[in-house]
Amino acid sequence: MLELQNLTKRYGDVVAVDDLTFDVRPGVVTGFLGPNGAGKSTTMRMILGLDRPTSGSVTVNGRDYRTSTAPLHEIGALLDGKAVDKGRSARNHLLALGATVGVGARRVDELLDAVGLAEVARKPAGSFSLGMGQRLGIASALLADPSIVMLDEPVNGLDPDGILWVRSFLRSLAEEGRTVFLSSHLMSEMELTADHLIVVGRGRLIRDVSMAEFIASAWSDKVRVVSPDATALAGLLAAPGVTVTSSSPTELEIEGVPASEIGDLAARHGLPLHELVPLHPSLEEAFMELTKESVQYHGRTDGALPTTAAAAR
Repeated sequence: MLELQNLTKRYGDVVAVDDLTFDVRPGVVTGFLGPNGAGKSTTMRMILGLDRPTSGSVTVNGRDYRTSTAPLHEIGALLDGKAVDKGRSARNHLLALGATVGVGARRVDELLDAVGLAEVARKPAGSFSLGMGQRLGIASALLADPSIVMLDEPVNGLDPDGILWVRSFLRSLAEEGRTVFLSSHLMSEMELTADHLIVVGRGRLIRDVSMAEFIASAWSDKVRVVSPDATALAGLLAAPGVTVTSSSPTELEIEGVPASEIGDLAARHGLPLHELVPLHPSLEEAFMELTKESVQYHGRTDGALPTTAAAAR
């Protein structure tokens, strides 16, 4: 279990992490979300003792991780898949790491097979693709069979098969009772993998909530309707508190009326419906709505770029 209490990290006048308090419990996959610059990587580094907090505390299984006598047995972490000796083979990298914690060749070979690198185990890590490097990083994190697994962007560079493997593997680790803490910008995958979410913005905690509750908090009663008589239906729905928008002559997006009432109304007036679909937000939509005030850098979304003449000025 991970416990953060009033954790703060300042770099001069910049507050990277601001009074964070939350727990990461065993038995569930906990997703760690936030815009770029939200303090996620700094928080992970402080958990591992790589950065010293300005104030506050972190305990790992009830103790300060920096005093652990067997750190790799407690937390297996992947923060940077490229942090390996590029001239060393994948197998030798794991053997060297394993030698520091009493893990031998048998465990190394089992992990190389588990992460799909058995056939390239003797090739230098510098020749690996991004996805292969991620697989090696995951194997490194699992080397000492830790009770806590903490991964930063573990599916970065993986193909669909690799992403599915990571998802299934992380869920199996949680089912074994381990603590699984996962940071990723791939929202569609996080929605399928995580049970619980910690959401931060500008270094502060925004939400500490289950995945289902997080998405439900952004729920709206919008309904998509497709009908050849969309105009007539829109007229019947006109009422205070009801919003009707149209993207085409046959399509409506309705807010303020549940789908069941829309269907009943159309039936009473003999209006055919080709589609009647309640719209529920995805994790990405809920996340974007919740963190829109915490995004530090905004690019243009209209596709317009400065002209050469304007840039010359």
